[in-house]
Amino acid sequence: MISTYSSSRPASVSSSRRAKKCLVPLSLAWSHNGIPYRVTVWPDVRFERLFGDDWVVVSPSEETLGSAAQTCGVQAWAAYLEFVPTEVREFLNGFSFARMEALQVVARCPGLLPELIETPALTAYLAAHVSLRGTDGPAWAEINAIHERSGIFGVLEWLGLPASRQTLSILQAMEAPDVAKRFLEPLRTMLWEPRAIFALQRMPAISERLLSRYCHALAA
Repeated sequence: MISTYSSSRPASVSSSRRAKKCLVPLSLAWSHNGIPYRVTVWPDVRFERLFGDDWVVVSPSEETLGSAAQTCGVQAWAAYLEFVPTEVREFLNGFSFARMEALQVVARCPGLLPELIETPALTAYLAAHVSLRGTDGPAWAEINAIHERSGIFGVLEWLGLPASRQTLSILQAMEAPDVAKRFLEPLRTMLWEPRAIFALQRMPAISERLLSRYCHALAA
């Protein structure tokens, strides 16, 4: 389901006006547990929930964003991304099931975009920082302040990852940026193990299947 910010037009409008209507920015809309949600257009990117007749800004849960991944299809995303800067659009198009999380990250931390383009898999850690750090809620302002003060290595340290180029190199080797949430904590643990780092660095590409095998070996 896609909602627009345009008002309805009489059926008798000219074809040129109907064409212009297609250029009106679109929001992305979906439902979670029967409750309507939407994310507004760039650059505001407000996540909202319908309360009665009003849309109220909320911090979406991981489950809510998961529902968006199942609902918002290719056509809905294509329409939404038409009004997103090219650099951001190309970055988001690299994601599949975690695209909504990636949108939230780049909208809240735009200064991190150059680093995220180089290391897309880092996006998953930023998107899941609430559960990974056990905070009461999102800490986007804190992330931005750390990045401004200490750069990407300060952000890695804040996320509990080794603040090293080795970490970035291994994350850059991930075949897909949509790192499943179940792998984030085990991979973070492995990145602190010298033997695991040596093994992962030798891999030109790290697939989810390979990562799963290493995670099972670590748990054994």
